[in-house]
Amino acid sequence: MQIQQNISLKPYNTFHIDVYAKYLVSFTTLEDLSQLTSLPISVNNTNKPLVLGGGSNILFTQHYDGLIIKNEMKGIELTAEDESCYYVKAAAGENWHLFVQHCIQNNYAGVENLSLIPGNVGASPMQNIGAYGVEIEDVFHELQAYHLADNEVVTFKKDDCKFGYRDSVFKGKFKNEFIITSVTFRLNKIPQFVTTYGSIMEEIEKMGLGELSIQAVSQAVINIRRSKLPDPAVIGNAGSFFKNPTVLLQQFQKLKDDFPSIVGYPLNSNSVKLAAGWLIEQCGWKGFRKGDAGCHEKQALVLVNYGNANGLDIYTLSAEIMHSVEAKFKVLLEREVNII
Repeated sequence: MQIQQNISLKPYNTFHIDVYAKYLVSFTTLEDLSQLTSLPISVNNTNKPLVLGGGSNILFTQHYDGLIIKNEMKGIELTAEDESCYYVKAAAGENWHLFVQHCIQNNYAGVENLSLIPGNVGASPMQNIGAYGVEIEDVFHELQAYHLADNEVVTFKKDDCKFGYRDSVFKGKFKNEFIITSVTFRLNKIPQFVTTYGSIMEEIEKMGLGELSIQAVSQAVINIRRSKLPDPAVIGNAGSFFKNPTVLLQQFQKLKDDFPSIVGYPLNSNSVKLAAGWLIEQCGWKGFRKGDAGCHEKQALVLVNYGNANGLDIYTLSAEIMHSVEAKFKVLLEREVNII
């Protein structure tokens, strides 16, 4: 493994923030990982190593004075199947959308609603990514992760991951302790379509494809996302910057009285998930721009770098948005993007 020094991270994060890492190493195999402890730069130094995948859910606000480990493991394989499911294992360095397309081409059903989400496979369980009514925990079977301190590979089953809304044990208890190396998904032989969320069915009908299929659902999701969300290759962004907040039913009913058009989705008999984008838009932020930091003109949930914004510019804007939403609605927003 070759250590690179003082490397610009602009190509490695979808916000295109131009900060530098003091040290960077890439790995493609488990054998590479086993060499980490023998590097001149210790993985147990004061600045814990940061594992970087697709860089699509991270905001760098400063240079990284430590070691960044770039996961570039590749490979997809069908490992098993039973009467109802395929078990598909993907290396953590695989591009997520390309993995979804691989599944669709092979008629592995379950991830079609997660089409066009930026990032790599390894981040999917860490973040418990989700879209259009489907989350990773719905299709997750197990993952393998390398423990930096013990120099061994550990298998995590679904219960071990403690999945929550855009959350897992890897963002809390085990943060920076493991490197996810592969994820195995349990995918259906007979599709169980989730089309009630958003305008998926409306888009499918507009496409005029006739019979419902995972290919149709995937294309509908792709069309919807492209119509609302900026391409990170064109405008720097990390997708949804904030989580959709959850409030108690009693608080939602009061908000509904004060703001009749408020958008909310019942989670259970006691709580409601609010649409963070709607809250932000009502505070006047949609399309806002200060310098090169802004709030996207089509989706208020997405903060963008129009060119030369730095991480602090984006972070400051997010703090101002959070403050205004709390002042107007008495609702606390939480950042979904990891702040470094």
